[in-house]
Amino acid sequence: MLVVDTNIQECNLFKKGKVRDIYDLGNSLLIIATDRISAFDVVLPTPVPDKGKILTRLSRFWFEYVRDIISNHIISCKVESLPQALHKYKEIFEDRFMLVKKTEVVPFECVVRGYLAGSGWKEYQERQSICGVKIMPGLKVSSKLPEPIFTPATKAEQGHDENVTFEYMQNKIGKELAERIKRVSLSVYTKASRYAEKKGFIIADTKFEFGISNGSLLLIDELLTSDSSRFWLKAGYQEGVPQPAFDKQFVRDYLETLDWDKTYPGPELPEEIVERTREKYLKISEIILGE
Repeated sequence: MLVVDTNIQECNLFKKGKVRDIYDLGNSLLIIATDRISAFDVVLPTPVPDKGKILTRLSRFWFEYVRDIISNHIISCKVESLPQALHKYKEIFEDRFMLVKKTEVVPFECVVRGYLAGSGWKEYQERQSICGVKIMPGLKVSSKLPEPIFTPATKAEQGHDENVTFEYMQNKIGKELAERIKRVSLSVYTKASRYAEKKGFIIADTKFEFGISNGSLLLIDELLTSDSSRFWLKAGYQEGVPQPAFDKQFVRDYLETLDWDKTYPGPELPEEIVERTREKYLKISEIILGE
């Protein structure tokens, strides 16, 4: 069942994100991952079938896999845990929802990079650094970094997120909290990367989000999905050239071939691009989860 929009009248809409619709259930939030897809911070008019289910499945797996490092915001992913009045929507959001704790969201995208790609590669070419982190000279696009680095970005409600230095983050949220988030982010990335490589994939980079509930730091939102990470095939990896993308970069690469100014409304995606995107997302899910 294709889900592009939701309209759960029995509870208040808390927030409509680029992909997720979030409802307020009083003491908790209901997060529903739709099949919408965004690129360059614009929600595209063409959905990708099953995308919301794939993202939710991956997030649930990773949240559990790194629980020994940090807890997360999930309360339940079972329809039976929801208020009875919402059970009639089971067909719409089963396998694509999470009932989660309310948190005070840390206002930063917590990015960890293990390889040079995307905005990190562009900044490295200009300054030989990424978000204030000095990088050794002589690296190429797709090169593996000597060690993973933590490069935060501001969370923009509108427009683009902006890369910032770790010192900026420390000044905004406090040194102790920033240091803990950096330490946890690097640990989660390292553990997940080792698992992915055993399955034949490289996690080039990824972003995490954190929230605070009753004084505890929690992982929130989504985790290590094809929307929030760069996945490359380990077989055939070669530095110095862009890698085949098994993530949203595939859609970005297609859009870069168009005469589009990256403002709303975005262009329709051809059926071939939609199907290949779905196949790539499915492949990651099947291999990572062993399904």
